[in-house]
Amino acid sequence: MSEACEAVTDPGRDCPLCPRLVALREANRAKLPDWHNAPVPSWGPRDAPLLVLGMAPGQKGANRTGRPFTGDHAGKLLYATLLKFGLAEGTYLEDPNDGMQMLGCRITNAVRCVPPANLPEPLETRTCNQFLRAELGAMPRLKAVLALGVLAHAAALRACGLPVSHKRFAHGAIHTLPDGLLLANSYHVSRYNTSTRRLTTEMFESAVADLLKRLAG
Repeated sequence: MSEACEAVTDPGRDCPLCPRLVALREANRAKLPDWHNAPVPSWGPRDAPLLVLGMAPGQKGANRTGRPFTGDHAGKLLYATLLKFGLAEGTYLEDPNDGMQMLGCRITNAVRCVPPANLPEPLETRTCNQFLRAELGAMPRLKAVLALGVLAHAAALRACGLPVSHKRFAHGAIHTLPDGLLLANSYHVSRYNTSTRRLTTEMFESAVADLLKRLAG
C-alpha cells in the first residue's frame, strides 16, 4: 500500500476537522500528556477479509492506549471472541504491548477521535466518514464489515455510497450490499449493553459465527 493511501485512510495526529473533538483532544493532552490523545488508527492486516467497525474510541480505552477497543470494558468481549474464532492470536491484556496479533480481521471506528461523553455528533460522524470510505477501498480482499451498533451500521452504508435507509440495523442480521459486500450487525460490545444483557456473550459469539459461516460458504 502506498504512503499516499495510508495518509488518506488515517487522519493525522492533529486532524483539525471537528472543532469539538479537537478541543477535547487538546484538553486531554494538557491534563493527561502520557495518553495517546489523537485519532486512533485502524489495527490489523489490510488484506483481511473482515473489518470490525466500532463507534468511536473510549476516553479511557483507545484514546489512552492508541489501539482500538484496548483498555476499556468493550474490548474484553470483542477480543475474547476474536481469539476464540481464530481471528486473533495471543492474549488480550488490555495493553497495546500485550503481543496479541490480528489474523483475518482488521478493526477501526466510524469516528477516529474520542468524543465528549463517548458520543459523537452526526456531523462528526459524517466528517470522519471519508476515512472509513478510504479504509474500505484500501482493503483489497474485504468481504464483510461487522458493524457494532446503529451508528457504525449507518457509517458503513454511507462509506459505501448508500443511503442509511438502504438496510435497517438488526442484531444478527447479515445484509448483502449491491457490490456484494456483506454488512453484518451486532449490538455494540459496550459495558451498558453487556451489563443490561441486551448483548450477551452467546449473542455476540453467535453473530460472529454466523458471519464466518457465510464467509466460508
